[in-house]
Amino acid sequence: MTRRTVYPILGYADPIAAIAWLEKAFGFASREVHTDGQGRVVHAEIEADGGLVMIGCRPEAGGEVYVAVDDPDAHHDRARAAGAEITRPPHDTDYGSRDYSARDLEGHAWHFGTYRP
Repeated sequence: MTRRTVYPILGYADPIAAIAWLEKAFGFASREVHTDGQGRVVHAEIEADGGLVMIGCRPEAGGEVYVAVDDPDAHHDRARAAGAEITRPPHDTDYGSRDYSARDLEGHAWHFGTYRP
């Protein structure tokens, strides 16, 4: 079985409404929805036919990509050496992943870490 490693991330001003619409219009199923203390969605996952899309409350982000890697620290060092703009250095998350974030040559946001939904 092939492991998924690339996950698109979409930011919405109203993630709850977006998830409901994506379910109705495109047949996605809500897999997880995590909120903060004020009920704001901080992370959600929807799936369809073996594919998974992450949803967040960051409309300014537009589309981003998360890539699961086995060694984020080594991956970070390689990206930095190649000239990637590191926007968030390697760090441990409260959900058990080790992540870092970078921008590519045209400013697209990329996130790498050990999290595998």
